[in-house]
Amino acid sequence: MPYYDYQCQDCRRRVRLFMSYAEYGRNTPTCPHCHSTALKRRIGRIALAKSEDARLDAMMDDSALANLDENDPKALGQFMRKMSREMDEDLGDEFSEVVERLESGESPESIEKSMPDLGAADGGMDF
Repeated sequence: MPYYDYQCQDCRRRVRLFMSYAEYGRNTPTCPHCHSTALKRRIGRIALAKSEDARLDAMMDDSALANLDENDPKALGQFMRKMSREMDEDLGDEFSEVVERLESGESPESIEKSMPDLGAADGGMDF
């Protein structure tokens, strides 16, 4: 079953919906986060025959990390967003919130204080 990428015009989140070709023209897509039907179709990425490990290895290469200023929350947030795109999967609302807050300039320490259960399901999130 194919997937279709959308951006919600209300909550601004990107969503990926799975539906059959028959459903695509018949059903109105709905945002799973805010339940809005104001979705705009996005052009999906072109898939390359590259393993997830190869993509992550390339991203974690020393030369790629050399430009990352770990004291700059915005840079850290952008790196985390890039990492999630490379993984090509939804990492959840908690991850999205952390990335958005970092990109707005909020410090990792402040985020951790306001979200004490951050990443509790998988052993914690380490900045």
